[in-house]
Amino acid sequence: MPHKIGFVVVSSSGHEDGFSARELMIHAPTVSGWRSPRFCQFPQEIVLQMVERCRIRKLQLLAHQYMISSKIEFYISESLPEYFAPYQAERFRRLGYVSLCDNEKTGCKARELKSVYVDAVGQFLKLIFHQNHANKYNIYNQVALVAINIIGDPADFSDESNTASREKLIDHYLGHNSEDPALEGTYARRSDYISPLDDLAFDMYQDPEVAQIIRKLDERKREAVQKERYDYAKKLKQAIADLQKVGERLGRYEVEKRCAVEKEDYDLAKEKKQQMEQYRAEVYEQLELHSLLDAELMRRPLDLPLRPLARSGSPRHQKPMPSLPQLEERGTENQFAEPFLQEKPSSYSLTISPQHSAVDQLLPATDPHPKINAESLPYDERPLPAIRKHHGEAVVEPEMSDADISDARRGGLSGEPEPLTEKALREASSAIDVLGETLVAGAYSKTWSYREDTLLALYKKLMEMPVGTPKEDLKNTLRASVFLIRRAIKDIVTSVFQSSLKLLKMIITQYIPKHKLSKLETAHCVERTIPVLLTRTGDSSARLRVTAANFIQEMALFKEVKSLQIIPSYLVQPLKANSSVHLAMSQMGLLARLLKDLGTGSSGFTIDNVMKFSVSSLEHRVYEVRETAVRIILDMYRQHQASILEYLPPDDSNTRKNILYKTIFEGFAKIDGRPTDAEMRARRKAATEEAEKQKKEEIKALQGQLAALKEIQAEVQEKESDAVKPKNQDIQGGKAAPAEALRIPDEHYLDNLCIFCGERSESFTEEGLDLHYWKHCLMLTRCDHCKQVVEISSLTEHLLTECDKKDGFGKCYRCSEAVFKEELPRHIKNKECNPAKPEKLANRCPLCHENFSPGEEAWKAHLMGPAGCTMNLRKTHILQKAPALQPGKNSAVAASGPSGSKAGSKIPTPKGGLSKSSSRTHARR
Repeated sequence: MPHKIGFVVVSSSGHEDGFSARELMIHAPTVSGWRSPRFCQFPQEIVLQMVERCRIRKLQLLAHQYMISSKIEFYISESLPEYFAPYQAERFRRLGYVSLCDNEKTGCKARELKSVYVDAVGQFLKLIFHQNHANKYNIYNQVALVAINIIGDPADFSDESNTASREKLIDHYLGHNSEDPALEGTYARRSDYISPLDDLAFDMYQDPEVAQIIRKLDERKREAVQKERYDYAKKLKQAIADLQKVGERLGRYEVEKRCAVEKEDYDLAKEKKQQMEQYRAEVYEQLELHSLLDAELMRRPLDLPLRPLARSGSPRHQKPMPSLPQLEERGTENQFAEPFLQEKPSSYSLTISPQHSAVDQLLPATDPHPKINAESLPYDERPLPAIRKHHGEAVVEPEMSDADISDARRGGLSGEPEPLTEKALREASSAIDVLGETLVAGAYSKTWSYREDTLLALYKKLMEMPVGTPKEDLKNTLRASVFLIRRAIKDIVTSVFQSSLKLLKMIITQYIPKHKLSKLETAHCVERTIPVLLTRTGDSSARLRVTAANFIQEMALFKEVKSLQIIPSYLVQPLKANSSVHLAMSQMGLLARLLKDLGTGSSGFTIDNVMKFSVSSLEHRVYEVRETAVRIILDMYRQHQASILEYLPPDDSNTRKNILYKTIFEGFAKIDGRPTDAEMRARRKAATEEAEKQKKEEIKALQGQLAALKEIQAEVQEKESDAVKPKNQDIQGGKAAPAEALRIPDEHYLDNLCIFCGERSESFTEEGLDLHYWKHCLMLTRCDHCKQVVEISSLTEHLLTECDKKDGFGKCYRCSEAVFKEELPRHIKNKECNPAKPEKLANRCPLCHENFSPGEEAWKAHLMGPAGCTMNLRKTHILQKAPALQPGKNSAVAASGPSGSKAGSKIPTPKGGLSKSSSRTHARR
């Protein structure tokens, strides 16, 4: 079976002071290993000589964390070559190489354990180290090796194997079978099995002295299995597991002592040394008490010869001590060794002399099978009815009684919490070192009252801790307490959960300020507990959810925590798609409340992280979460306004199809004092109704004027018919002409007249007026987006309500003009537009963006007058042609005669779009 092979270092190409290659011969937690010289020449090499000629099965290399060779080659030889004779160099045979990781992923903080499986025979092993991996820590370009382990078999074992095979053959023919077939596949029957105790990781984390004891006990365990003493083997297995924990703890103490010496903190080094000696003495005392410690086991590792471990020794085992880790499987077995069982021929009856174990001596001299009173147990420790029946039958079945007594003792009949399991010991080892195993056992107890009492006791202990206590002890106690608090926060019992919050609050607000600890300790408390607290806000119990959320809000407002800005960073983490409904709602609610309390100035909340979180939450599957996100966005807009628009999509018709974004943008409008879409639609509807009403009134007024003209014409005709005599036809014709001249203009006054600008022309037929509207009328313009001819005075309203492209425009609340929605945020932010005045005080020109006097006549003066609008392109075109025209000929203002002045004074200029006006004009005609 392959095992650990001892070796010595024969030579090396060089080393740094204090890091000789001979360090590789020792495996312990404190070894430093070998380092090459600074700025050395590559390759570097090391030659090892094994204690015997062997067949190497496995090589293990523990690399340095940053002095890492890019490649290591392996060579093997039967004998040591003469280095000064080049022709003998071929004695080393190359096996291959391994490449090592550059360790960048771990930040050069972890060591790589490389295992190489080989099959080569020899006694000398050469390692060649190539160029190092470059990193910022390895400033001298060195390579290093912390440890090397060789596992193999002796090469000269042919005689021994032949003898074993011959004995097996004889046993087969005689019908003897001394080995259990159930061992097939285990280390006892597998030739390639490698014991975990020979692994390099075992020695590098174990105290060397305890490691040797463990190996001896492992040998005895194998012998017990061969002799079919399985109960004894099981106890030895338990003892080895317990001792491994002891060795790891002693190894950790040794490393801490070495670090203290390097820092010249000799007080701490002395304290660690005393702690090690005391702990080791306690362990050895209990081993001696149960006859497990002898001179052979106590030999120091450096006193042992450098050779493979012998496989001999009398079978003994140990009782796991109270200070050692206890395993749960220790239920139905006695905890100490029983006498060896003497095997006899099958023809004889097997006689076992009854002997009492140490457990029997420690128990009171009463009934060996006491009945358990279930009512005296804590509520959650009481056995079920079926179990009670078993307890009642304990006298009849002695084998059950031992288990029941052991279980009852662990269950807390003595009023103390049950011992810690191996898993709990491993998990809480650091807290046990500081607070003691008894206190930690209470925190891990299955009885909730013990867990609550532990937190209360810890609360009292921290409150009573004196001010002059060393900082290191204060910090260790704090961190151990936070470990237990973190566990208690997850507790399903409300009282335990509330006690953990009480203890955490006291640590942050009283313990840390009282002892003047740094902010790092406060940060440690918050960072270790806030993720678990946030998880509890998603609990199925509403009471626990509210309690956890309220405490997080309260803790965020502590002056010690507020300046650290830790909690806000957790609250703006994106919600997970598979997170519970309660958790998502609690996180959103906490964010909304803390934003009001802390704001976004130097609190951990920024516009960027809050808006990104809120916008992503708008897509959450839970309605309450989306609703809270909308509320947060509106609150942020009240404070920052224009900055918030950058995180939202443009405000257009497609975006507003989403009801959430529609609600958000309408909320923005209310905050800005602008009308919402609903209000805009109501206003447009009212304006349309008003325009229709005016249109009807204008038509009615015009029809009344036409009726009046007809009445006047009829009266004139009657007077003329009475006054004129038919004697003189010439005189009648002469008098009739003026009447006809008076009647014709009144009947056809609107003919050849533009009702928008008031211009009259003989060319203004139906087709001529359309051409005039389309190209020349100064009061009209063509929309650049839909090509419809509209009045300039209603151009803004047209773009917002009637144009085919109306969805692409928005109204500026400052200048009241239509602006492209894509440019609206920048338009509003720049504040370069001229503010508009109320409609009753001034008109607003959409061409030149100027305010001028109110009223309809003011539009004519502004758009047609020479001192008016400078951006009316039609007026510019006409002014350029003005010298070639005869002014006043075709103008309605310059028209002479009573009929022209009467028509100009009675017919008002209607206001509206061209399509409405032209239809009105044709109707009048």
